[in-house]
Amino acid sequence: MKMTFITFIAALALTTCGSRSANNGPVLEYVAPVQEMAASLDAEPVEEPAAVIIWDKTVHDFGDVSVTDGPLSCTFTLTNTGKEPIAIFEVVSSCGCTDVKWTREPILPGKTGTISATYKNEDGAMPFDKTLTVYVSGVKRPVILRLRGVVHEKKKSLSELYGAQKLGAFGLKARQLKTGTLKQGQSTSETVTVANLGKKPLSVTFAGVSPHLSLSVEPNPIPSGSTATLHYTVEADPSLYGKNLYTATPVLNGKKADASLEITTWTQENFGAITAGQRDNGPIPYFETSTFNYGIVQKGEKVDILFRYTNKGVESFHIFKADAESPALSPAGQPEDVGGGGKKGSVRFTLDTSLLEKGENVIMVSLTTNSPLRPLVNLFVAGEIR
Repeated sequence: MKMTFITFIAALALTTCGSRSANNGPVLEYVAPVQEMAASLDAEPVEEPAAVIIWDKTVHDFGDVSVTDGPLSCTFTLTNTGKEPIAIFEVVSSCGCTDVKWTREPILPGKTGTISATYKNEDGAMPFDKTLTVYVSGVKRPVILRLRGVVHEKKKSLSELYGAQKLGAFGLKARQLKTGTLKQGQSTSETVTVANLGKKPLSVTFAGVSPHLSLSVEPNPIPSGSTATLHYTVEADPSLYGKNLYTATPVLNGKKADASLEITTWTQENFGAITAGQRDNGPIPYFETSTFNYGIVQKGEKVDILFRYTNKGVESFHIFKADAESPALSPAGQPEDVGGGGKKGSVRFTLDTSLLEKGENVIMVSLTTNSPLRPLVNLFVAGEIR
């Protein structure tokens, strides 16, 4: 029996309704950077000053709501911590179901601006996850804000909503939480809704908190039979890249819970402050293939996996970390740095098939790198186990 050929097709799902609040004019599909506009006028390229902004959040989770709750509104706040004024050029909603307004005047250093969004909640009972694409002066890439939640036909009890993984009276939908991509020198924050399923107020603190992780609950204590918002923030650890796990154990009315919260985040290099020249001269890895097919092997065998690449950039290529989505695939040593100008390198792994089920298997491995153009490289290992 021949091995089934496995083909990978990368597809980008785009929501094309792309509308925004009617009072904001036509949708702006693309904002040209200063360098491109200067080139169009046959002028010398101009380095766009890098703005320094801090968001109070990039995700707003409405939690569980019902179709009878009507429109759902929230506000995102950004603070200009740089030395020059900034302006919000445009905010594009992924769907006509979300209206948006934003601060129109320049935001001076030390001052704040806001983006207010309203999800119309007219699509019926279903989960929703809407995006706002924000273009800010001095920021080379747009910022993505998210509005999400779950709409139910009828209201459910707190126990039904938050009792699946409760710790005593502390109600949770899940103990395993995630954050957005974290860049070195920055922090990322998320919120989830929690509940007090008990009959008396619940005071929540945390013990055994991982370095660079902070958590808070508001309101605290949580009134009996009520919900609260759990805020958690991860600050980048300069020594950590790729996928990392952070933990904290809830302490409920002075008593330590039996289990911990687990928060995963993905840390990448921060290329926001580099110049166009530095970006152009950075390392550029070209892999011979993105999929290593090891064919048909017997369960229990160990397979050597090898990906070859060429660094067609100028600077040396460095892999900070390799993360496989299965413990069956592990790096075979630390990859060496490879100089630019067409020099070749490789990444090696060992596959322990005893840890996999029989049949066809596909494992993705993600490389976190120092390439401004390819900060994250996804590779695949595929084959059949008998």
